[in-house]
Amino acid sequence: MSSPEHKQKIWNLIKDIKVGMLVTQEDNGSERLRARPMSLVQDAYDGTLYFYTPKSDAKVYEIKNDRDVCITFSDPENQVYVSLTGKAKLTQDKELIDKYWNAWASAWFKEGKDDPEVAMLEVKINKGEHWVTDENKILQLYEVAKANIKEESVPDMGENEKFGN
Repeated sequence: MSSPEHKQKIWNLIKDIKVGMLVTQEDNGSERLRARPMSLVQDAYDGTLYFYTPKSDAKVYEIKNDRDVCITFSDPENQVYVSLTGKAKLTQDKELIDKYWNAWASAWFKEGKDDPEVAMLEVKINKGEHWVTDENKILQLYEVAKANIKEESVPDMGENEKFGN
């Protein structure tokens, strides 16, 4: 779906942000969306994102049957925005848990990585979009003004790319 180079590009955009907002659909028949912050645990991206979670948490019920989820990353200071969508599932794969175990995860699970609640969300990304601009605010205002004056052009606000199906 996405080339190794593109996956590296996405990783370069999100790796320093570290925390994304995971958006799920509530599992109570209301079809309301819910977002919560989730911290990346991996040190590379191959098309799948991993997050630790207690297996009895509400988000686990909201992703049952491999539902689509959205994860957004935002770095307003550097004007980087990334939205990724994929199928999420719960895993208690011991090798995966061991591979990514760290002090951050340990703080959430008092019995350590052998805590029966320790699980990971595995999100296989199938589409996304990112926005990046290097332009300062004055140049952005200029682009907006120019687009308004010309009436046929769209402001050039930097890089925007969609991928996936």
